[in-house]
Amino acid sequence: MFRRQKSGSVVCPSCGLLVGVRDERCFNCGRWNPGMWGFAPALRRLGNDFGFVSLVVWGCGALYVATLVVTTAIGFPIGMGGLFSLVSPDNRVLFLFGASGALPVFAYGRWWTVLSAGWLHGGLLHILFNMLWVRQLGPAAAEIYGAGRMVIIYTVAGVCGFALSSVAGILLPGVPILGGAGFTIGASASIFGLLGALVYYGRRGGSSLIRREALGYAVTLFVFGILMPGVDNWAHAGGFAGGYVMSALLDPLRPERLDHLIAALICLGLVVVSIAYSILNAFGIL
Repeated sequence: MFRRQKSGSVVCPSCGLLVGVRDERCFNCGRWNPGMWGFAPALRRLGNDFGFVSLVVWGCGALYVATLVVTTAIGFPIGMGGLFSLVSPDNRVLFLFGASGALPVFAYGRWWTVLSAGWLHGGLLHILFNMLWVRQLGPAAAEIYGAGRMVIIYTVAGVCGFALSSVAGILLPGVPILGGAGFTIGASASIFGLLGALVYYGRRGGSSLIRREALGYAVTLFVFGILMPGVDNWAHAGGFAGGYVMSALLDPLRPERLDHLIAALICLGLVVVSIAYSILNAFGIL
């Protein structure tokens, strides 16, 4: 499946036209190294997202199971109450793995958790609903922006969402609906970032259908968040704004470039480092 192609033609990951596998630059869109050292066909078999959606689903699932296992191993009870806290790991374990919010970021100085918190979940329904949204929106965003830019938008939106929620948790602690989060996790900030990206594309590319559907999803989820207790509306708002602004900077009407893929790999590396550092820091190793 991942055999390297050394001759012949491949499809340019940016513009979709045929180029030589050894071409230095795509003659149509100008992308450098469109053959990606001969691995472009193998990566295309993973889908337009290069397997990122599957990585999110399996990565979040693995971390969710790990937090449950650690909760049981330490001797803490697994939560069984509430709609979104059914089968939930202990908050102390989530803190250990990199939960964000005003308490971790400002009280404990764990600022890097704005990167890690989006990969953690606090209950069975919480992770189930979020992963369904990721599977729904991720391929659409990758089709429009390309895999690299989609990963950048997803990551930056999560950072913006948790940063805004943490700041609001300091400025507006305990305020109903408008209050920020002292402790927050979940992929929903990044999901709202994907919605923001689709709304921007609809506006930039003139697709009223995409803009209307994405905006309708966003408004519905915002209203749901206001009506449901325990939902981090600041993270949703920050994620939507982060995804929208980052999409404007990346411009979906221009071809994806190789440096976008490099930046995407850096984003994924920072997420891995943030989770590992959260655990090591909590045990006093770092």
